[in-house]
Amino acid sequence: MSTWLQLVIFALASFRLTRLLVFDKITEFIRRPFHREVEETDKNGDLETYIEIKGKGFRAWIGELLSCYWCTGVWCSALLYGIWLIRPDAAEPLLVILAIAGFAGIIETIITRLVD
Repeated sequence: MSTWLQLVIFALASFRLTRLLVFDKITEFIRRPFHREVEETDKNGDLETYIEIKGKGFRAWIGELLSCYWCTGVWCSALLYGIWLIRPDAAEPLLVILAIAGFAGIIETIITRLVD
């Protein structure tokens, strides 16, 4: 990594890719074979949703990985960096798009909290 700008781009891109895989509805189909979402009502009447990991062995390992933001983040960072090392020309547009989306997500969260 040669500049601070590259580090920021990688950090934002990794942040966005990780959130995409772990939390976003659009990638629920990726998590579905490994997770089961269970909803329960607590004693206060609030609905709580939690994840049960499906299967054993490799399937359970993937399920655990996809339920852990920190774990998935390490692998997303490694994937993005590996792509950049092998094919920087192909990786750059992907990194920039993810970084812009990550930064936009951060701004949206800040604005939402300020308005509420």
